Amino acid sequence: MPEIDLLVRHFLGLYFLLIGLHYTSTALGLWRRTGISHIQYGPRGSATWWNRQVFNLFRATILGVCLARILWPIDPWLGVIPALYQPPVLLTGMVLMLAGYAIIAYVHAYMQQDWRSGIDEEKSQPLLTEGPFGRSRNPLFLGIMLGQFGFFLALPSLFTGVCLIVGVSVLVRQARREEQALAAAFGDTYQRYRQQVPRWLRFSAALTSRVRSSDPE
Repeated sequence: MPEIDLLVRHFLGLYFLLIGLHYTSTALGLWRRTGISHIQYGPRGSATWWNRQVFNLFRATILGVCLARILWPIDPWLGVIPALYQPPVLLTGMVLMLAGYAIIAYVHAYMQQDWRSGIDEEKSQPLLTEGPFGRSRNPLFLGIMLGQFGFFLALPSLFTGVCLIVGVSVLVRQARREEQALAAAFGDTYQRYRQQVPRWLRFSAALTSRVRSSDPE
């Protein structure tokens, strides 16, 4: 157990540090090439602006906590759940986090310069409906959610539980806001796409039908 604990502590610190570097370097590289900011916060005080502020706050807090755990015994302050803090659970969390990162990297690569973080007020990117967007209207958010769930398992605690609930809630709200903007921008084309592809993931025709019937859109 001490070896696994040490491995996971270092993994989490490096993982979130690399996530931050990847996100920042991607945004800077695209801005350098296109001259367009690919990070859109929305008007100050708007719902999307607040979603971004909350998400950034939790992301910075998570990075700080994970780096601090490498050096200091702060787990009692995080409300670690002993029953779940077991090697199989921790290792499963690591695997899910890596899977989530792989999905994020794949979707970023697929979108290339069409990637935006937030709502593009200029409506300068095309509507993507194929590849990962042929199975989910929000594949990038799915990857992030998977990583957040993996983080909870890799550090099962009250702290990561709160992060998971808040993170998923923010992503769900942001997905709805972005879909409203896409519907306004692409009209009937987006409506047809929304009828064909579920908001989250197509597992089967039956499941997709149930999701559509319960999805408030």
